[in-house]
Amino acid sequence: MLKIGSHVGMKAPKYMLGSVEEALSYNSNALMLYTGAPQNTRRKETSELRIEEAHKLLADNNIPVENVVVHAPYIINLANTIKPETYEIAVQFLRTEIDRTMAMGAKYIVLHPGSHVNAGSEAGIESIIKGLNSVLKESDDVIICLETMAGKGSECGRTFDELKQIIDGVNLKDKMGVCLDTCHIHDAGYDLNDFESVLDQFDNIIGLDRLHVLHINDSKNPISASKDRHENLGYGYIGFDILNSIVNHPRLDDKIKVLETPYVDKKPPYAIEIEMLKSQVFEEWLDEGEEDA
Repeated sequence: MLKIGSHVGMKAPKYMLGSVEEALSYNSNALMLYTGAPQNTRRKETSELRIEEAHKLLADNNIPVENVVVHAPYIINLANTIKPETYEIAVQFLRTEIDRTMAMGAKYIVLHPGSHVNAGSEAGIESIIKGLNSVLKESDDVIICLETMAGKGSECGRTFDELKQIIDGVNLKDKMGVCLDTCHIHDAGYDLNDFESVLDQFDNIIGLDRLHVLHINDSKNPISASKDRHENLGYGYIGFDILNSIVNHPRLDDKIKVLETPYVDKKPPYAIEIEMLKSQVFEEWLDEGEEDA
């Protein structure tokens, strides 16, 4: 069965219950959320997040809790060797996020590997490995999914080889996975017109058994742009046909797919885009110029 959803909000007063309700409004059977505001470290106690009610609503709709994905906030940068205080905050906060993810019953945490801040990718990767090894515990019932990055600035994780290097350095490898973002790998230079070859590369370098989550986004930029600017499905340089073939690819049938496409006129497009992916038919729905709103 296709596991498809989108990034949803989580805010007072309903918190996780409201996240599930939002996902259901898009006819989703999966969802991704932050455990709190992504721009800071302030967090509500998990006892206030209405987790049990959210789990009941998931069960009532035959959606396993494993289809809930947590996205770690962007302020976590394990690759920063320039500012030790930034690294320490990242390590401490990631540990907190792992505990919160387990309390919410989720299994996967999507994590941006981090930016080396001009220290060089090797230094950044070594720092990421050190951070993950200091954070992860054998008792953790989660998998940290390193996200494929577009390569803007000093991002680590632009290539499958860099992600493999990180995973190879982590002691508890069973706690490590990957989240593949279609916009990011397109912007990083992977040709999705030959997705079968890209998938073979991934399998040969990392292994499809480590791929758990896909972010499904079109791109506002041509291949190899290193920009990371998401576009609505069918209105970018990747195109609906390719994205549809990825979402419905038989080798990815058991993977969770999550949309992160831009809002249009301050409204989420997810119900429309999910329906198109389920029907596998693209229909024009944006007026000219609206896709840049």
